[in-house]
Amino acid sequence: MQEQRHVDVLIIGAGLSGISVACHLTRADPGRTYAVLERRTRIGGTWDLFRYPGVRSDSDMYTFGYRFRAWHGTKTLADGTDIRRYVQDTAEEYGVTRHVRFGRRAVRASWSSEDGRWTVETRDEATGTTEIHTCVFLVNATGYYDYDEGHRPRFPGEERFGGTFVHPQHWPADLDHRGKRVLVIGSGATAVTLVPAMADDAAHVTMLQRSPTYLMTLPRHDRLAVLLRRAGLPAGLVHRFGRSRNIALQRAMYAVCRAAPGLMRRLLIAGVRAQVGTHVDMRHFTPTYRPWDQRLCVVPGGDLFTALKSGRASVVTDHIETFTETGVVLRSGEEIPADIVVTATGLRVQIAGGAELEVDGRPVTTRDHVVYKGVMLDGIPNLGIILGYTNASWTLKADLAAEYLARLLRHMDRHGHTQVTPIATDADRAPESAMGDSLTSGYIARGDAVMPRQGTRAPWRIRNNYYSDRRALRRSPIDDPALRFDRPRRPAAPAEDRPDATGAPVA
Repeated sequence: MQEQRHVDVLIIGAGLSGISVACHLTRADPGRTYAVLERRTRIGGTWDLFRYPGVRSDSDMYTFGYRFRAWHGTKTLADGTDIRRYVQDTAEEYGVTRHVRFGRRAVRASWSSEDGRWTVETRDEATGTTEIHTCVFLVNATGYYDYDEGHRPRFPGEERFGGTFVHPQHWPADLDHRGKRVLVIGSGATAVTLVPAMADDAAHVTMLQRSPTYLMTLPRHDRLAVLLRRAGLPAGLVHRFGRSRNIALQRAMYAVCRAAPGLMRRLLIAGVRAQVGTHVDMRHFTPTYRPWDQRLCVVPGGDLFTALKSGRASVVTDHIETFTETGVVLRSGEEIPADIVVTATGLRVQIAGGAELEVDGRPVTTRDHVVYKGVMLDGIPNLGIILGYTNASWTLKADLAAEYLARLLRHMDRHGHTQVTPIATDADRAPESAMGDSLTSGYIARGDAVMPRQGTRAPWRIRNNYYSDRRALRRSPIDDPALRFDRPRRPAAPAEDRPDATGAPVA
């Protein structure tokens, strides 16, 4: 017999986003029952999965951390282990950990309008057994990439290579790069992180890129935060100040890049030139696209440039012609010897952690649906979806979305509603992806086939602007002509499986 559990809210994913949702539910309504399904064995999501050398955030921690729980470190970009510990500690502080069902992968989620609830089929990753979970409201907090496989193009002649291939998403714990020649293929945040992290111990590290990326150096530690703490200011006040300042700086940087791309291009390239001096050819740091057509890569403390100037690392801009037994031959004819090849070539995009979605027996194709306020999908009842920013810290939007969902559920309780469905008209729909049409990153282009769509106007248009989203999600009324509230024809939870306070079935 399959075990069945019922809760008010079921959250898929125990990473930054899922823990944020759970904490906001706890803060808004401590009596509401919920559970979190997590296929891994620990809390942390991305920050438990990625374990490559030097793994760190790509946004400052004042904005990458939660608004409701201060980050008290002074590092501008935190290490992956510190971020995972921060998420874990947050879950412990808010009593979330006991609600997490570890090792459970969501396979299928089916909505029944007649019953007014979701039925979620999960598989125990350790035993292969099936469990059934039901809920009134379902929240997908798995992010938007495939945990099983990263993007890994096939290279000509790679079968001949006698060394080791590694993808950063699945870094072997026993990989020893000391004294080895390392080739990192890629130019994004992962490659920029790996090169200096491996350069101290490797014989040499080469970053091979098809085209350059805009890089920006930030201090390793937030100097103002350090000074304010030394002056005796309370940690909470320092956090609030740093967070507000950095939100404003992120927004201003993006806005200036879009409004004056020529100016910002010159400033960003000049900043790199000041770091590398005459040691490196600037063509490797001169992109052909405009600033913020792709995410800027941050270099904390200029560690990448230090590695390049020392001679322990180098950058090559070219295309791979073929692999050989001992490395690669480029189109230019240059040969790069390698013992280890790291394919830092990006992510594969996936929605709902790969779970199949159905509404009243009909399969859901997420690309066919437009996003309401960046939080729900039109035509699908009682479903929340957490998607962070592409032009700022992920958590800024994830936190706003989680807070909105908690507000929405309280509104429904107060007014006796049990179902909510966003309803879009044909005039509301636009062809662009919910990730936006202003970014040209490879993973965004690859994910277009599965990402939900943008709208033509509010509340369907995604602005990627924290200040406007704060008004729309935190301050605006819940009642909206675009939302249809109604009741199912019978109760959402039969008496025999109505939960106790922990979400477990009542015997």
